[in-house]
Amino acid sequence: MLDLQKLQKEVFQNKVNKWFNITNVDMEFNLIHWELAEAFEAYHRDKWNVWEELADVTIYLLWLAEILWVNLEDEITKKIEVNKKRVYKKQGIGHIKTD
Repeated sequence: MLDLQKLQKEVFQNKVNKWFNITNVDMEFNLIHWELAEAFEAYHRDKWNVWEELADVTIYLLWLAEILWVNLEDEITKKIEVNKKRVYKKQGIGHIKTD
């Protein structure tokens, strides 16, 4: 299994080494939004580089988690367990949470 905590620290160190932002959290959220929009566009444009754009989104999330001192691996694991226990009701083309 992938060690997200190690990866999180590795991508953050690369950010430090390249003199990228490590303090402006608002900017990081905007960059994640931008990268996600690029993934959406890639998916609709040619689908061949959507994987690269999704990797960018993940890298930005790992950077942000490290800036905020969040162990993303732990938080993802906890959230998966919460979602397993949730009850959803089908409504139209989506689902709504009922718990």
